[in-house]
Amino acid sequence: MKNLLVSAAMALLLPVANAVNLPQMKEGLWSIHSQTTTNPGSKKSEATYTLCRDHAYDQSVQALANNVKGCSKLSESFQGGRYYADIHCTVGGTAIESKATATFQGDTSAHSETHGTYTPALAGMSEMTIIMDQKYTGSCPAGAVPGDRTNPDGTVIHLGKH
Repeated sequence: MKNLLVSAAMALLLPVANAVNLPQMKEGLWSIHSQTTTNPGSKKSEATYTLCRDHAYDQSVQALANNVKGCSKLSESFQGGRYYADIHCTVGGTAIESKATATFQGDTSAHSETHGTYTPALAGMSEMTIIMDQKYTGSCPAGAVPGDRTNPDGTVIHLGKH
């Protein structure tokens, strides 16, 4: 079941990670804040962390997102600093419809909103909304490599190549 939930979350995040000639974001350390609401029950959660990134890491994430099994883009566009996408995925017999908008402010800031519906509900979840704000903060700390995510408690998760 955990793998299904991870796949379902990836399917919802897929539109934000795709590329239609999106602007390259500045290499270095980024502060990322996300707010997630799931339904039924309007369960809310928030997370803030930093992520060391470079263009190669961003491209690897985009490649991963482009190859999520069971997903297809219904439409996507990028105009005036805004990225729009409609994606359909099928994960474990559940259809996931997601719509995303990401607004880029140069190469140092991005705001995205993604809303997905799950039919039938997956593990009791019928909807999920993710609002994410990303901001460049400077150089990555010594010893950090692209893909290193640091949580507020100092825990480092290595998402990239080591």
